[in-house]
Amino acid sequence: MGLLYDSSLMADDRPYEILIDGEPTGVVELPVEWLLDDYPYFGFSRFSSIRPHIKPMDVFDIWAAEFERAYQEGTLFVLTMHPKYIGHRSRIAMLEKLIQHMMRFEGVWFATHEDVARFAKKQIQE
Repeated sequence: MGLLYDSSLMADDRPYEILIDGEPTGVVELPVEWLLDDYPYFGFSRFSSIRPHIKPMDVFDIWAAEFERAYQEGTLFVLTMHPKYIGHRSRIAMLEKLIQHMMRFEGVWFATHEDVARFAKKQIQE
């Protein structure tokens, strides 16, 4: 089907090639993690009693700690953000602070999924 990557599985902290019956597919997985998704912290349903409330700076602390460990390990850090959850003033301010924090680390690469998948695919093929 010509797919380069998928980003819906959670089997590792680094990109890997998806296998089917032990055979390479050519599709690189960019794994995600619920801990790095804005929905569990900020999402709610107005039609249910689910009303999570967490301060944006508490989420900053979690995401910054996750980033710092990923940086030390040389692994992937993929934030999953939805405009309807992250897209509020206090949350955008927190996200800006997180980006500024991340930029203080030498060699940090802010990249698209496509860029990461192409880089990972080269590494896998070598």
